[in-house]
Amino acid sequence: MALTLQVTDIMKSYDGKAALKGCSFVFDSAGVYALMGPNGSGKSTFLRICALLEKPDHGDVSYFSGEGVLPPDRGLRRRITMVLPRVGVFNTSVFGNAAYGLHMRGYPGRETERRVHRALEAVGLVPKQRQNALTLSSGETQRLGLARALVIEPELLFLDEPTASIDEENRSIVEEIILRLKGEGRTTVVITTHDREQAERLAGRVILMHAGGIVGEKPKIE
Repeated sequence: MALTLQVTDIMKSYDGKAALKGCSFVFDSAGVYALMGPNGSGKSTFLRICALLEKPDHGDVSYFSGEGVLPPDRGLRRRITMVLPRVGVFNTSVFGNAAYGLHMRGYPGRETERRVHRALEAVGLVPKQRQNALTLSSGETQRLGLARALVIEPELLFLDEPTASIDEENRSIVEEIILRLKGEGRTTVVITTHDREQAERLAGRVILMHAGGIVGEKPKIE
């Protein structure tokens, strides 16, 4: 049963300064959603709370499968994942980094190899699978972060500024991956961006944020 995410009136402050002010939204279908707004508008905080990496000071983050609310336990967390703007990698091969989540979940070797090869192929890193991940460029590292997320086949994928600080070639590759996921229609992808053209190019729905609040939504893009 597909996951639905409902966020209700969430608020978050840091050192007495409000980062989110009563945000509510429902992510109820597969496809790409873009949270768009200037730096400091609360996009990343909203995303981390949706991904269960932080708790709101007030409000609710509820995941549904069918009609039932799911507890925020390990089972749910393994159905969602988030890729941060600066991907951290382990001092091992590209393949080993991509396989990490599967090893943690106890997948057998043959299934791990199949999934990792498919994920690395999707991000264009198969030729570098034996290379130490610490030697990758920043753009390649971002793509490896995507592979590490894709390999677990998440139902909800959160991408925080997925093309920040990478060159045009890698930016295009990352955008192609997001569009491919959109076309497959099996995963809900939520990205943050301050780039209006990127939001409109990638997303089916664009959620506008400003000063810690959701201030509107652009009409659905077909």
